[in-house]
Amino acid sequence: MTRSESPPAHPHKHRRWAVGLSVALHLAAVGLIIQASNQTLRDRAPPKEAVVFLADIQPAEPPPAPPVSTPPPTPMLKPDRPTPREPEPAAAPPPGRAFMDAPPAPTAEEWALAATYTLKNSKRYRHNWGQQVRSQMGTAHEGPEQGIVRFRIEIAPSGTLARLDTLWTTSAEIEQRARTAIGQMPPLPPTPNGKPLIFEKTIVFNAWTAESPPLYKNDCLPDPPPRGNRFVWDGRSPQGPPADEPEPEKLDPQALADCLKQLPQDSIEAEAADDQRQQEQWGSQKLGR
Repeated sequence: MTRSESPPAHPHKHRRWAVGLSVALHLAAVGLIIQASNQTLRDRAPPKEAVVFLADIQPAEPPPAPPVSTPPPTPMLKPDRPTPREPEPAAAPPPGRAFMDAPPAPTAEEWALAATYTLKNSKRYRHNWGQQVRSQMGTAHEGPEQGIVRFRIEIAPSGTLARLDTLWTTSAEIEQRARTAIGQMPPLPPTPNGKPLIFEKTIVFNAWTAESPPLYKNDCLPDPPPRGNRFVWDGRSPQGPPADEPEPEKLDPQALADCLKQLPQDSIEAEAADDQRQQEQWGSQKLGR
């Protein structure tokens, strides 16, 4: 008896499974590629632009400044006498050189007081005259342009210069400078006693000497009598007993009291200058005082 064999399975069935599996794998791979491409495109997309708005804001105006009140104008007072011309400012001295500025000229009030002071040959008038001259001579500098000059002056009762004589001088240039200042002086008030005023005055023009104001407290006392050598003899004239010294003048108490009332008050500078003069005259170098 013959044995029959069964036919093998159909080969097309296995091929269909293989093709389906291959298609599924390819679709999955294509899906992954598409997803990766979309992600890359999203990463490369340009960022969104930011919109910025600029606002033009004007700064606030500052508050207005408060109004400045102008002071009322000061009324101009008419001077009693012409104002003297101010000395021209001198050039600055070279470094290391001493100098002294010119003193201020006497004011109209000081001249008015000097025109009424009759004691000691019009002491106040004479001091103002010297200060006026020195003020108009300008600044004194250390060096050869310094000097001293002494004048004899005669002032007419009207206050005008009647005569000017040079007694001595250490510098012809300083003498001429002082004469120029005297010629440019403003009109002066009349003399205190209504008579010609004759006096001598030394003008010092250097970098160390300043004229101190006068002292008035002793002006009511009489001048001390002149003293000399009572025993002097020329060797030819007959000798006799020495002459008696003159007695000091005695003052009436009432006249002295009235005189003291018109004395001006002395300044501290005048007191200090008087003390310095006495110290230089009576001081002792040996005693140290």
